Amino acid sequence: MSNEFEQISIKPGFMKHNGGVLFRTISETEYEFKTTINENHLNAAGITHGGYLSALIDAGAGTAAHRTSGNAPCVTISLDLKFIGASKVGDEVVGFTRILKKTNTLVFLFCELKCNDKIITSASGIWKILKIKPSDLGPGG
Repeated sequence: MSNEFEQISIKPGFMKHNGGVLFRTISETEYEFKTTINENHLNAAGITHGGYLSALIDAGAGTAAHRTSGNAPCVTISLDLKFIGASKVGDEVVGFTRILKKTNTLVFLFCELKCNDKIITSASGIWKILKIKPSDLGPGG
């Protein structure tokens, strides 16, 4: 198992448009992802927009759910976020995801985003494992 980060924002879409996400597997239940904040990610106050941090967690933790389910397509059912701190342009934001439980149809997980070794966002989420092929979802998968 390679522990190198890989770019997961390959297909055209929201996260690729927003600068992409690097992702790596740490263990069967732990995953990490990261990105660097740019000006497009800021809100009017000059800090990273909560909507962007939400999308980042959705992409990174969603990929963790996908990998832990044997690469089955997964969709977000629930994502509960707590915004604790801030980040700004040039900051590297690193997400850490821990799989709490996987059933035949659901993945339960916890995720935190850190910037400069401080937690800026924490989240818990539930993903539904779809029993279909990705091609059944249409363009953008």
